[in-house]
Amino acid sequence: MRSSKTLAKIRAGEVIRTCNLGHYIPGYVCHAARNGFDCIWLDLEHRAMTTREVQALLAFGHVYDIDIMVRTPTRAKTGLYRFLEDGAAGLLVPQVDSAEEARELVKAVKFPPVGDRGLDNAGFDSDFNGHSLDTYLEWAAKETFLAVQIESPEAVRNADAIAAVEGVDILFVGPGDLGLRLRDEPELTLDQSWDMVADACRKHGKAFGGPTSSPADTTQRREQGAQMFISVGELRSWANALAAGAAKLDGL
Repeated sequence: MRSSKTLAKIRAGEVIRTCNLGHYIPGYVCHAARNGFDCIWLDLEHRAMTTREVQALLAFGHVYDIDIMVRTPTRAKTGLYRFLEDGAAGLLVPQVDSAEEARELVKAVKFPPVGDRGLDNAGFDSDFNGHSLDTYLEWAAKETFLAVQIESPEAVRNADAIAAVEGVDILFVGPGDLGLRLRDEPELTLDQSWDMVADACRKHGKAFGGPTSSPADTTQRREQGAQMFISVGELRSWANALAAGAAKLDGL
């Protein structure tokens, strides 16, 4: 059972180097690890993969010793903790608007006494029953994490209550969805939203982060105390590489 690099960075107060993946590309896992990334955000909310493809990517994460944080396509209790049993270091759940929702997620993915996750102790996460029950439970509590996405004005206003929920480890600001919804909330800006999330996390000792749009934006969020930053993903990398390759041929 491996240790989470994400949680190690949180405990040390350091930056969590995170990249994004939405397709079945095993080599991406290898190169992300080789380039010093701590975590891959595997997007299953907006991208489709088979169960076996997801399981394989999670196994590659263990081979190359890099966390994989699954953005989940479901809130079904058994569907959520199955990703953990298959080897995910953490879960990222989209559109969490209230403390009540956060508590339900904790109940689903944390073992008692914090939550009510179902026990297997025979999956990939426990080396297929390779450890005692107490060893496994202690490891799961220490080395797996739950991140919730703040993507609406309601979630921003509830950030303090969400951050106060035991078992929530990271508040993840989603500037795309949040920015879209803030169009109808002129009294609240994206910068103010980051401020409110930062204040809530500082108060309750929780980590936070999310995608940033520029070096200046990244610096500003880091100064606020953010730890998780997403700096690259395969879609934009492909687009940039193809544009650069096409440019080499222009004018021939």
